[in-house]
Amino acid sequence: MTDPASLRAQAAAARRSAAGATEMRVPRDRPEAPEVRFTSQLRAKKVVRDEMEWYEVEGYASSFERGYEMWDAFGPYTEVVSKGAADKTLAADPEVVFRFNHGGTPMASTRNGRLQLWADDAGLGQRAWLNPKRADVQLLIQAIEDSDVREQSFMFRITEGTWSPDYTEYRINAFDLERGDVGPVTYGANPHTSVSARSGEFLASIDHLSPLVAREALARLSERADLRAPQPNAPATAPAAAPAAEGRSIAMVRARLLAQLGDED
Repeated sequence: MTDPASLRAQAAAARRSAAGATEMRVPRDRPEAPEVRFTSQLRAKKVVRDEMEWYEVEGYASSFERGYEMWDAFGPYTEVVSKGAADKTLAADPEVVFRFNHGGTPMASTRNGRLQLWADDAGLGQRAWLNPKRADVQLLIQAIEDSDVREQSFMFRITEGTWSPDYTEYRINAFDLERGDVGPVTYGANPHTSVSARSGEFLASIDHLSPLVAREALARLSERADLRAPQPNAPATAPAAAPAAEGRSIAMVRARLLAQLGDED
């Protein structure tokens, strides 16, 4: 089994080879809008705003200058969101919604003024005001108070980034939040949407696969032509002479005729 350090080195070498003399601008086959999770101390409290009661939920949807693992078509690498990467998109007043686990009906948005976003030295911060009458909001607040929900995430599109010279780290220098979302997510591995991004999770789970699933995975992988070891060329041999077709050899016909004549005597 390849150790993680060797796997990262092999992936970096493959990227360098694929890029050649032209710098690779973005990771190949990386999800366009990935879900990237960060541990965040969420705070939820009841407040009065516009003469109504709301749950105010605050935390950081991302952290700047903090590496996390991602996968592209070549393998694992470290990705870092640079400080200042959100400045341009925040200045454009993007439309962003607040949702739990990136699904379901939005609970707040920048459009209705109940979602505020900012960037500081720590990362991308968010503050949302949620309607306490909604059942999904009540469940979310209870999960936060019980510490069952401890992470936040945001979805974005890369607009500017660079690779390190050795292709082991990708730095996002600018991203776009327009029509994206932020919010709490359940604790666990990142469910990235592309096959290459899920490769890390697959490798981590190999040792725990059931025998049935492991056998099926092995059988499918063994059928891939790009994974088969090259076979040495067999030495050239003279083609064997094809046997004469039955009944068409003169000697065979003569022998059969003689046998028939002998039977008649």
